[in-house]
Amino acid sequence: MGLTSDPNYKKLDAWYKSNAGKLNMRQMFDGDKERFGKFSITLKTDEGDILLDYSKNLINEEVMKMLIDLAKSRGVETAREKMFSGEKINFTEGRAVLHVALRNRANAPVNVDGKDVMPEVKKVLEKMKGFCHKVRSGEWKGYTGKSITDVVNIGIGGSDLGPLMVTEALKPYSKEGPRVWFVSNIDGTHIAKTLAELNAETTLFVIASKTFTTQETITNAESAKEWFLNFAKDKSAVAKHFVALSTNAPKVKDFGIDTENMFEFWDDSHFRSAPLESNAPVLLAMLGIWYINFFQAETHALLPYDQYMHRFAAYFQQGDMESNGKYITNHGTRVDYHTGPIVWGEPGTNGQHAFYQLIHQGTRMVPADFLIPAQTQHPIRDSLHHKILIANFLAQTEALMRGKTTEEAKKELEASGLSGEALDKLLPHKVFQGNKPTNSIVFKKLTPFTLGALIAMYEHKIFVQGVMWEINSFDQWGVELGKQLAKKIEAELKDTAEVTSHDSSTNGLINFIKKNHA
Repeated sequence: MGLTSDPNYKKLDAWYKSNAGKLNMRQMFDGDKERFGKFSITLKTDEGDILLDYSKNLINEEVMKMLIDLAKSRGVETAREKMFSGEKINFTEGRAVLHVALRNRANAPVNVDGKDVMPEVKKVLEKMKGFCHKVRSGEWKGYTGKSITDVVNIGIGGSDLGPLMVTEALKPYSKEGPRVWFVSNIDGTHIAKTLAELNAETTLFVIASKTFTTQETITNAESAKEWFLNFAKDKSAVAKHFVALSTNAPKVKDFGIDTENMFEFWDDSHFRSAPLESNAPVLLAMLGIWYINFFQAETHALLPYDQYMHRFAAYFQQGDMESNGKYITNHGTRVDYHTGPIVWGEPGTNGQHAFYQLIHQGTRMVPADFLIPAQTQHPIRDSLHHKILIANFLAQTEALMRGKTTEEAKKELEASGLSGEALDKLLPHKVFQGNKPTNSIVFKKLTPFTLGALIAMYEHKIFVQGVMWEINSFDQWGVELGKQLAKKIEAELKDTAEVTSHDSSTNGLINFIKKNHA
């Protein structure tokens, strides 16, 4: 049964059409002093509380009850258990979805085809841990016996965005060990500029790929190998080193994620066991459903007020849009509703001086998540910088919720000395509608554990929304079409012959590039 055919959807849709236009957050806050308590949850962890405040949304208790009822009727609880139990819910590829097994610190059995995968998961994680310690301590040597000073991650998409985001976010915890570089773009300038900074004797390359067939990754890896061999002083030593690696070292396929409790969300037990009405990922997911499928919002902004999280939005742009950018349901039919939103964002406060204007006074609804640590990594000047950051974080969500009425704007202008025609001319531009929905996520400090919790929370949100839309969040067939066409075009670029095998636009572009390539 499609989403819009669900009786609980129809009930919510009828309520939306009759009442949503009357929802006014400022009035709801003024009329209910307990609103924050009703629409926020605090998650207790060993590394401090995590607060999710969703009170600044276009909701009331009746709406939230209907949203949770809809989640239940769509089978969120059943689908959740299937994922944790190792069922092959990625049915188009015949795979189980096992990222939760990597966070399974309790080592509870996860059976796939009747076999518990946890012993192998634990074994691989231990290999990773040992390998990482050897590189960081200097025990792992380059081909001339020198310690590694630089590690280059070659990957693209999730194989780049995830490692890059985590590396940037956890820089305060990585003060020792090699420098880390990232190469993703197929543009030769990218890898050439990186290699120009490195020494072949002390550089370790990590090739990150799910299939090892991705053209960009393989091409960059081959370029790195060519550079390595060209600049190596002793080719025979390099050859011996490669042989030793191939026989003694853990293989690339053995590596998964880091192990020092970096990516766990209470062993995912909160998402798996908490009631839906107090389940953080479910609440975030259902609020998204409310805006995407009823208010027809097209985008969702992620706005972390922490510079170390400056790649957080980019990572979940990929995670969300590649997972839920689908229009075919699990039954092979086309949806008659919107699915995944356009996800975007930048860190505050820089974003305030860039695109917040559109969120405040633009014509589109842009639901947004604001994220901030209560404590800074660098308490300089008595944490003055962070206090200013917090003040802006709080002010923006309040301003988006409250807005500024015509009367309030008029009083401000009068207080500044304006009156008459000059005031009337400026007044409309000073009015803010408000009523803009936001979630606030506040955590004690950005630690490896906390980052892992946030990652898991958004991963589970994406999963829940996929269940609601009845799509498979775990394949990316849409990515493949461009790859297939690129291979054909690449062959056509090898000579100067005029191309006529495509549409007139593509033919014209190819032929122009050929004429101007030499």
